[in-house]
Amino acid sequence: MPELVVLTEQLLAAVPGGTGRYTWELASALAATAPPGWEVRGAVSRHADPSAAVIPGVVGPRILPLPRRALVAAWERGVPLWPGGDAVHAPTPLAPPAARRGLVVTVHDTVPWTHPETLTPRGARWHRAAVGRATRRASAVVVPTAAVAAELSQFSPGPARVHVVGHGTPAVLAAAPDEAIARRVAADLALPDRYVLAVGTIEPRKGLDVLVEAMAGRHAPDLPLVIAGPQGWGGLDLRALAARHHLPPERLRLLGRVSDADLAVVLRRAAVLAVPSLAEGFGLPLLEAMAVGVPVVHSDAPALVEVAGGAGVLARRRDAVSLAGALRTVLDDPERTAVAIAAGRRRAAQFTWQRAAESVWTLHLELYRAVRAGLR
Repeated sequence: MPELVVLTEQLLAAVPGGTGRYTWELASALAATAPPGWEVRGAVSRHADPSAAVIPGVVGPRILPLPRRALVAAWERGVPLWPGGDAVHAPTPLAPPAARRGLVVTVHDTVPWTHPETLTPRGARWHRAAVGRATRRASAVVVPTAAVAAELSQFSPGPARVHVVGHGTPAVLAAAPDEAIARRVAADLALPDRYVLAVGTIEPRKGLDVLVEAMAGRHAPDLPLVIAGPQGWGGLDLRALAARHHLPPERLRLLGRVSDADLAVVLRRAAVLAVPSLAEGFGLPLLEAMAVGVPVVHSDAPALVEVAGGAGVLARRRDAVSLAGALRTVLDDPERTAVAIAAGRRRAAQFTWQRAAESVWTLHLELYRAVRAGLR
């Protein structure tokens, strides 16, 4: 039985982030849409507890013989440690050296080139090198938007073919949560009745410092700000920033990491979602909010503009006044907002994980047939 191996290492990271969600959702969808006779298996480096990388429908994970740091070093040096399978999909730039079997790597963004200051120096260097190896050596590269494809051709051109494959929305958002469950989640999380919401890891690239400043401004809507996401790198202290900008502490609610089921409730109760990122490769929270009928204000980062497709309200990056004004527009103009919500639902319906998986399968099967033909 031919086997597609998906590297699910990101699920074991301290902060899996958006790439962790992508890894989980894509692997699940690949298993659900596998062609007859194919099996999808996960693979991770050696960990004491790999349970976080267990995905329903996906076999494994297979445990590779090296711990993460040693595996990264081995692959960086070209050690041909193949994770098994007849084809491999790397949902992040952590990938083995190319082999005769098909290797496809997802590159999520070009932030290491466009906004290196939002990463650690070591992280920026590692990602530039890893993406460079992918574009030079992989059989193909998947990117989430045409914006990333264009930037990648500028910063890291290579012989690998680049394919645009968008993301989707998780099944947990497909139906509204039971009302009793929603009330319990809202009470457990101490959610306000109405609020401005942001979703994502708290790190410099997400523009959350600008959002806090915007919400403290005199043109901002008089609502609490709720942020759902774990603390990331960079030491961004949003409570200290709120105090500096005179945003009352009761108007800032930090939820930390929340489950997908709880996020479904948090999203649906929001008055508006703010996505003020300096740079993104796709912007999953934007798509998820549009899918459940929540209006969106987003920055002018090219990928966010592309994904929103005109269904969101635009604000300039790093501009707190522009962001506050955009949020106010959404809340003060219900007729215009209703039109945007309807447009957002239509736009989000164009993106599904099933469609993404089918596109990725088409790519892998084409490569598999080419490899098999070359072996004859």
